[in-house]
Amino acid sequence: MSEKALTLYELNGLLREVIESEMSHEYWVEAELSECRESRGHCYMELVQKDERNATPIAKASAKCWASKWMMIRPYFERTTGQQLHAGMKVMLKVYAQFHEAYGFSWIVTDIDPTYTLGDMARKRQEIIRQLKEEGVFDLQKELALPLFCQHIAVISSQTAAGYGDFCNQLADNPYGFQFRTQLFPAIMQGEGVEQSIINALEKIWLLMDDGKTSQQNTILHPSPSIHHPTLFDCIVIIRGGGATSDMSGFDTLALAENVANFPLPIITGIGHDRDESILDMVSHTRVKTPTAAASLLIDHLKQVLDTVNDAQESLTRYAQQKLSTLSSQLSAIAVALPRLYSIVKTKHEARLGSLYQRILSKILQRTVTSQAEIRNLEQELLTSLQRRLTSEHHRMEIMEEKIHSLDPTLLLLRGYSITRHNGKAIKDAASLTEGDEIETRLSNGTIHSKVITS
Repeated sequence: MSEKALTLYELNGLLREVIESEMSHEYWVEAELSECRESRGHCYMELVQKDERNATPIAKASAKCWASKWMMIRPYFERTTGQQLHAGMKVMLKVYAQFHEAYGFSWIVTDIDPTYTLGDMARKRQEIIRQLKEEGVFDLQKELALPLFCQHIAVISSQTAAGYGDFCNQLADNPYGFQFRTQLFPAIMQGEGVEQSIINALEKIWLLMDDGKTSQQNTILHPSPSIHHPTLFDCIVIIRGGGATSDMSGFDTLALAENVANFPLPIITGIGHDRDESILDMVSHTRVKTPTAAASLLIDHLKQVLDTVNDAQESLTRYAQQKLSTLSSQLSAIAVALPRLYSIVKTKHEARLGSLYQRILSKILQRTVTSQAEIRNLEQELLTSLQRRLTSEHHRMEIMEEKIHSLDPTLLLLRGYSITRHNGKAIKDAASLTEGDEIETRLSNGTIHSKVITS
């Protein structure tokens, strides 16, 4: 306590002298940017190193690149890598230590090696590509086909982007008069929000399509002319015009690539850069360089369909004309040959009819002769049968006559018998008579009339 205490400024001054004397060299250092921002021409960075096993930060530091250096480093870095410095990027920095009594310690950046960042970017890209191929989704979009009449387009772009306007104007002013219908789904097309913004736009398109399918199904079950179906799209176009060509990192992410690869509609990308393809370009159905190129692709596709339809129409017309000409020639030849053929056919049929007539006549005559013989035989058989029947019946009548004669009551009367009748009926029982009944008794000769008297 007897020694005089140092002020903080004095202590910091001593620390600055030690650092300047002991760490006077420049060092190359590998680090990841956790933050990067510009202010008044200077670049302020926050550096971090993470544990490779669990990504836990194990070292942190601040770094600055003064405007005098930053104005030279930044353009070179962006031209070489095609990207701006941003959080999450790994960099190789050339730094020296600086300690300021009032502002504390920081590393001063004097150079940045873009080749290191390129290597890390390439490694990340290859890892994403490898993972997409392992998942089996890398080429899914390539298996889709653009609809023949691809005219309903969902557009993902910034609403204020010049490229979006160029795209719409190109479609509207096409030389063939094709009608396209576009619907914009706004999204951030540069900076850190690119990935999630485009994914959100894809989700909105999917929900709209899903609602449209449900609406169509309901309309089939319950038709109503007042129902308006939501737009169903033929394809999706992701375009980016007017943005910085160096800010492409948002299009090289796994989540965005997976969403695009798995989407059930063809996706065309025209995000306006001439360097290496982004991963978004790789997994999309078709990649073009600019928004206007995307519009030209759709116009050319529809023109090819129109040409195919026209060619098919011309071929069908030619075929129909050729067929009609052939049939007309055949019909003319038939018309010329018809009288001759008719005469030949007539002669053949007349001869055939004559032959048939003779055969029929012969058959009739044969049948007539046969039938007459059969009739004569039947007449003879019938006559013989009739004679036998008459003889038999005559004999039977003689026998019956003899029986009847033997039963004649007159014969009984001749033998001394008599027949007594009352009211015309033979009396068999005296009890059937009453006093006063008149009765008639027939004898062999004569009839006696009597009246019944009871005793």
